[in-house]
Amino acid sequence: MTLGLNLPAFLAGAVLYMIYGGVYYSILLGKKDQEGTGPVKYVVAVLVAFISSALIGVLVQGTGSSGLASGALIGGIVGMLISIVYLKNALFGLMTKRMFLIAVGDHLIVFTLLGALHGWLW
Repeated sequence: MTLGLNLPAFLAGAVLYMIYGGVYYSILLGKKDQEGTGPVKYVVAVLVAFISSALIGVLVQGTGSSGLASGALIGGIVGMLISIVYLKNALFGLMTKRMFLIAVGDHLIVFTLLGALHGWLW
């Protein structure tokens, strides 16, 4: 087993993350909720896409999860862990219910997709 990063999966995962995030947040938040935040958020979003793809790739390869289903399971577990953190934040009033549902839905779906993609291409 090697933990070398699979370059095609890494790049495809980053592009998948960016496209998914663009569509998901454009539909759910709309233009009104995104005004006034500046271009820095897009630079950070691209960096997050590449970092997320790399980390999911390492987890999928490190666990030997080759295939769509086993990769999706690893990604789904990561999405659930992130969702638990958001739940804690919501319980302490750090985010609204709407923001919580948007964030949880995003992370559950995108990390499951990333895991499936990395499992499939590994």
